[in-house]
Amino acid sequence: MQTKPQTGTAKTDMGMRRFGAVNWLGTWTLARREVLRFMNVWSQTIMGPLVNAALFLLIFTIAIGPTRGDVMGVPFVVFLAPGILTMTVIQNAFANTSSSIASAKVGGNIVDTLMPPLSALELLVGYIAGAVARGVIVAVAITLGAVLFIGMPLTYPIWAITFVLLGSILMGALGMVAAVFANKFDQLSAISNFLVTPLAFLSGTFYSIEALPPFLQTLCHWNPFFYIIDGVRFGTLGVSDSSPWLGLGVVLIWSGVVLVIVWNWLRTGYRMKP
Repeated sequence: MQTKPQTGTAKTDMGMRRFGAVNWLGTWTLARREVLRFMNVWSQTIMGPLVNAALFLLIFTIAIGPTRGDVMGVPFVVFLAPGILTMTVIQNAFANTSSSIASAKVGGNIVDTLMPPLSALELLVGYIAGAVARGVIVAVAITLGAVLFIGMPLTYPIWAITFVLLGSILMGALGMVAAVFANKFDQLSAISNFLVTPLAFLSGTFYSIEALPPFLQTLCHWNPFFYIIDGVRFGTLGVSDSSPWLGLGVVLIWSGVVLVIVWNWLRTGYRMKP
């Protein structure tokens, strides 16, 4: 007795899984994996950054707070909080995608991610979703602490949320760029320590760029990290060094360019396929 091939059933099942042109199930699974990956070690990925942010605020409050006057019309410690918040979001979003892809490359199991029926766009969305989730969790926790303990206001919360989300997306994409080029963890650490961290520190995290010489102010305006930090500061305190609309445009352009580059690399398997 012959058994008829189940071609139609297989096609129907695949169609149900893909829900049209997009493999929603696969994309959701990848995003969920990325979230669970950092939540399984929450003491390092969530609690560690929160403790570091609290220490930054405590040290600056003790060392500089009593002698430093208002900055842009707000107390120095309150001015400092949005900068530390954004710097922490930037670093964590970058670390999430870069460590995930780098670990898979070094461990030789990157093929497990590339082989499933996921398009380049679906892979990109899955990885970026994990970066955004980690950035938002850290941002919410620090915001609650800053509001409760130092009285940080939330003047324009929609602006703050927008720049936190865009900053997480941009840094998640940049983390993927770094992981694609890094062949070992030492190279990834070098990119983070000598590029990401200095750019974050020199982008108005602890000061207004009006205090800088004109040349350095010009350099800051070419730095997308500055606009992310400035946008979050505008959303929380209502003050900023530049127009939030200008910052929104700059961050959107940078995010679009980096996302397209990463999408193309995922599509072609650049420096990822064995």
